[in-house]
Amino acid sequence: MSDTPVKTLAFEPERYELHAPAAYHFDLDRREFLASLGGGILVVLAAPAQQSGGHRGGFGRGMPQQIGAWLHIAEDGGVTVYTGKVEVGQNARTSLTEAVAEELRAPLATVRLVMGDTDLVPFDMGTFGSLTTPTMAPQLHRAAAAARELLIGLAAEKWKTERGGLAVAGGKVTNPATGQWATFGELTRGRKLVETIAADAPVTPAERWQVAGRSTPKVKGVDFVTGRHRYPSDIRRPGMLYGAVLRAPSFGAKLASFNDHAARATPGVVVVRDGEFAGVAAPDREAAERAVRSLRAEWKAAAQPSEGELFAYLKQHAEAGSPREQGSVAEGMAAADHKLRQTYTVAYIAHVPLEPRAAVAEWNGGRLTVWTGTQRPFGVRGELAAAFGLPEDRVRVLMPDMGSGYGGKHTGECAIEAARLARAAGKPVKLVWTREEEFTWAYFRPAGVIEVASGALADGSLLAWEVHNYNSGAAGIGTPYHVPHQRIVFHPTESPLRQGSYRALAATANHFARESHMDELARTLGLDPLVFRLKNCQDPRLAAVLEAAAGRFGWKHRKAAPGHGFGVAAGFEKGDYVATCAEVAVHRTTGQVRVVRVVEAFECGAVVNPDHLRNQIEGSISMGLGGALFEHIEFEDGKILNPRLSRYRVPRFRDIPKIEVVLVDRKDLASAGAGETAIVGIAPALGNAIFDACGTRLRSLPMAPNGVRVG
Repeated sequence: MSDTPVKTLAFEPERYELHAPAAYHFDLDRREFLASLGGGILVVLAAPAQQSGGHRGGFGRGMPQQIGAWLHIAEDGGVTVYTGKVEVGQNARTSLTEAVAEELRAPLATVRLVMGDTDLVPFDMGTFGSLTTPTMAPQLHRAAAAARELLIGLAAEKWKTERGGLAVAGGKVTNPATGQWATFGELTRGRKLVETIAADAPVTPAERWQVAGRSTPKVKGVDFVTGRHRYPSDIRRPGMLYGAVLRAPSFGAKLASFNDHAARATPGVVVVRDGEFAGVAAPDREAAERAVRSLRAEWKAAAQPSEGELFAYLKQHAEAGSPREQGSVAEGMAAADHKLRQTYTVAYIAHVPLEPRAAVAEWNGGRLTVWTGTQRPFGVRGELAAAFGLPEDRVRVLMPDMGSGYGGKHTGECAIEAARLARAAGKPVKLVWTREEEFTWAYFRPAGVIEVASGALADGSLLAWEVHNYNSGAAGIGTPYHVPHQRIVFHPTESPLRQGSYRALAATANHFARESHMDELARTLGLDPLVFRLKNCQDPRLAAVLEAAAGRFGWKHRKAAPGHGFGVAAGFEKGDYVATCAEVAVHRTTGQVRVVRVVEAFECGAVVNPDHLRNQIEGSISMGLGGALFEHIEFEDGKILNPRLSRYRVPRFRDIPKIEVVLVDRKDLASAGAGETAIVGIAPALGNAIFDACGTRLRSLPMAPNGVRVG
């Protein structure tokens, strides 16, 4: 198989979870290992586990360039498509199906996707970074277009005619001149398509799309709304046991003593102690929970920072960072008529997926199979191989479409824990994290301190811009506005809590700081915030979304009622442009904030599925309300204090405002991924609107967990 090289992607530094040490490494126990083999004989060579899919490698692999690696046409004409991308609620299954159906000129119903099965699909880094649409969709367009041309060639050969006169439609190749036709299955006879995908495979331009570009209903949507779909937590295997894991009382605590006599005396219970890992497997979940509660453990823990000292701690433990500079900030500041310097902060927040981490692990003949919810099936395969000292080809990971991830399911701890219990039990084991475990032991969106200094002329022209971000991350840290003198620095720091990727990464925090600062500077200059942005905007795509959002919102004609305010924010990230206008109402007595209306304009190149794109944008806005107004992790000395939904506030139906989405469809531009960027504008737009409503400037996320102090 020949591979073409792909550009190695530069991963944002705030993907901390991809660079963290392995969560577990287990030594082989002979008795347990033999139990895991089941029947048969296995010869294992003493070689280190491959790391191609784990934390430390595999990101630069090329994509296979044989048609058969990506799709197969069965004798009945059905098309099976293989991709390492997974479905986590962003409707990638639908958009990728559209890509193939578009090029094959085949009915959508005849195309079936196999996603995230490491035994069947080509290697993939993972479903993150809004990469599915700009990287996988073009690859499947090319593969399907190459298959279409191959089918035309097979038909021309079969009918002894020129290929130029043949047409493809409805899953068939036809010869209009003779009336001859043949289905795809008849032409391929189910054989594997080993031909190479040509570099110039004739893909259909967006202006001529007939399937893509339309609001196609969600593939298998009925299964999801009727409960027929089986999520990772629904998987069952014959003879399966249920697992539970003993958790430390605080981060970093080490087992000092351990007594499992009571649990081992319980019929049907298997107890595992392997280094710092301890857990049980039992015939049902309730028995597993009782057994793990019966374990007696003492822990040793060191003192750790608490929430009240977080931001000082981040700055005290920061590295110098590597500046990105343009011009001279000192010269720009010296020439400025107005200068402003402010500090903004963001708290840790949790991903709160609808489905907590879940995994079912099964050993058979020295081979490990795991069904789990993950955005990185190959990455989890690598973690499992490393944890158990296996070659990666002895590990299979399958990812049923899961109940959301938001960047929080890149690592495989739950899968490893289930596999460790299954190896000891000699039976399949299901492990589903509780909501408290999800809140405590998953990683959080990084907290951060962001310092912004700016200088401008009296006419509103920006001259100088300096940003220092401590810990939160570098995504979206730059400014899309024209500023001749800039200095941008991201400072990695030590973190008291485990942290990692979150929807849009640090772009949310950096947009909050920048767009709040732009609002403050506009008011210092006595300029309308929208006019100020447009004055300093030289990017026509950014200007277009600003004007589209403001036009739909009625920005020029807004009339403030008592306690009502209006805010605007804009930005660019991952190939997308976004502008958000918001109206809020602040109660004069209680300070409670009610979001009245949000209008967001979004441009991501050529729109693949308008309805699904609107759903993504509306979902991003709704999710962003939580981090903007009230979501935050409370912690003290290594303990999470609000690890359940009764104490951790997420947006509720009553919090959702009227949302209007304006799509700016650019058929002349390549499609970009849209699952993340739409979230970045809501926090600053709300903060700016709150100031407009009551004169209180809020520079910390969340802004109003207990309302706003008015006056």
